[in-house]
Amino acid sequence: MVPAPSTKSPFRVRRPATSEVAPYYRGYVDGVPGDDVLATLESQARETERVFGGIDEARGTHRYAPGKWSIKELLGHVIDGERVFSYRALRMARGDATPLPSFDQDLFVAHSNADRRTLLELVTEFQHLRSANLILFRSLTAEDWERRGTASDCPFVVCSFPWILAGHELHHRRVLVERYL
Repeated sequence: MVPAPSTKSPFRVRRPATSEVAPYYRGYVDGVPGDDVLATLESQARETERVFGGIDEARGTHRYAPGKWSIKELLGHVIDGERVFSYRALRMARGDATPLPSFDQDLFVAHSNADRRTLLELVTEFQHLRSANLILFRSLTAEDWERRGTASDCPFVVCSFPWILAGHELHHRRVLVERYL
C-alpha cells in the first residue's frame, strides 16, 4: 500500500446540500457514513486493498452474469471514477468555470484493458490515485471547497467530489461482495 499522506486538513469537508450535486450522484453522497470524508477516503483505501487483494488472480475475469463487468473491469471503473471526479474537483477548485463533459462508463470500461492487467496492478494504481487525491484534497482551502462549476450539465460544488468518490467506491465494493464473491 502507498503510505498515507501525513498532511491533515485543518477542517472537515462539509457534506454537500442536495442542490449542490447532480441527482445521479446523490445516492453515493448519502451512502457515505460519518462526517469526516477525508478520513473515510483514507480508510477505504485500506479496505479496498484488503478486499481486492484477497481475490485469486484467476477469478479476476469472473462476471456474475453475461454482459456484466468482470471483477478487474469493476476495479478499473472505480479507478476511472477516481480520475474523473478528482479532475473535476481540481478544475473547479482552481476556479475554472468551463463546463465539463460527462463520461461514458461503459465506453471507458470497454477500452480499459483491465482484464489484461493483474489485480495487483489495478489495486496499486487505485492506491496511488487515492493517495494523490488525498494530498490534493488536504491542500484545498475553505474557499476552494466552496467553488462551483458544471459537469455533465449539472451544477456541483467542489466539496461534493470527495463524497462522490467515497460513495462510488463503497457502492462498487458492495456490488463486488454481494454479486461476485
